[in-house]
Parts: sequence; C-alpha cells; structure tokens
Amino acid sequence: MIVVKIVLFGFIVLLFSIGMIMPSFAHTTVEVEPYKIEVGWGIEPPVVGIRNDIVFKITEPGENEGTYTGVTSVFKNLEATAMYGGTTKKIDINSDPRPGYYFSPIIPTKTGSYFLDLKGNIHGTPIDVQIPIEDVESTSVLDFPLTTSEGSADVSALKNAISSLQQDVSKLKSGETSTSNGGAAYDFAIFGLSIAAAAIILAIIALIKRK
Repeated sequence: MIVVKIVLFGFIVLLFSIGMIMPSFAHTTVEVEPYKIEVGWGIEPPVVGIRNDIVFKITEPGENEGTYTGVTSVFKNLEATAMYGGTTKKIDINSDPRPGYYFSPIIPTKTGSYFLDLKGNIHGTPIDVQIPIEDVESTSVLDFPLTTSEGSADVSALKNAISSLQQDVSKLKSGETSTSNGGAAYDFAIFGLSIAAAAIILAIIALIKRK
C-alpha cells in the first residue's frame, strides 16, 4: 500500500508542477459547420476589476484544403450574452480590422467561471451554443511584492509531503513494512519517490517564478 501511495503521489505532484510551469492557452473553440468559433480573453489571465476584452475569432474553410479565412459580418444576426452564475448581460460586439476577429470590452467584477452564450445565425447557419472562457482570478496573481506567505506555505507543504514519503521508504528498507515481492517493491517505491522529488523541485521553481 505504501508503494502505491509513493508512486501515485509522485505522478500527481509531477502533473501539478508541470501545470504550474506550462503556459495555459485558455481560448475555447467550438465548431458549428462550417464555422469555427474561438472565444477567450484578450488579456490573460483575466483579473477581477481590471478592464479586459472578450475576443472572438470566427473562421470558415478556405479555398485550399487545410486553410481558413475570417468570416465578416458575423454579429449581424447573432447575439452574444455574457453569463456568470445566474447573472446575464447582452454585450455589444466591435469588429477588429482583421477579418473574422471581434471584441467586446468588459470589466469582470467577480472571480470565477464565465460563459458566453451565442444565439442567432451566421449567414443562415443556426447558432445556439454556450462557450466557457477562462476563470477570472483575484488581483493576487499580479501582486508585487507579495502581501502574504502563501507561496512559502505551499513550498513547506510539498517538503512535508516528501518527508513523509521518505519515512515510508525507510520503513520498507528496514523491513518494518512487509511487501509481497521484496526487492521489486522497494525498487518501485524508490522510483516513485524519485519522481516525487523531481516534481517537487519543479513545483518550487514554479512558485519562486510566480513571486
């Protein structure tokens, strides 16, 4: 059981640390043939109380296979409604100079999940979709210098977790905890601990970069 815990923890922390380091591409794309509708924030991450734009990119297949062209006059018969919880607001859409690109200025006033509801038609094609966009975050993501020790607490929690796993491995090595397949289980545990240690190093680096 300890071996399984070690290996599972290693992979979970590795995924967590990768998620902290890798940039997120939060625009959402839906397809309503023949159109592709991409929606997201103009500035990412979106932060509560800071002016932003909800941006749209609507394309259709081009003349050559694998190519796409921007669709113009999309919102002539298409309405866009911003949704947050049970609150809705019909938004005005502005055309970008680039064909197929549109935007709507907005100041998100609450953190959490937002959706865009599109109803109507694009050049005769019926459209009725709800599209999730990236969650709005608190201003803490932009705070400098940090006003709390949240980052240090996260690092401490990770260190405590790896310390606990090291104790489990020590028990396996000393024979205090028995295993059904002996050395193989121990090797497997060490492998899992190595993954966890590498992941924690990545997570700590990511937390430091966030500061």
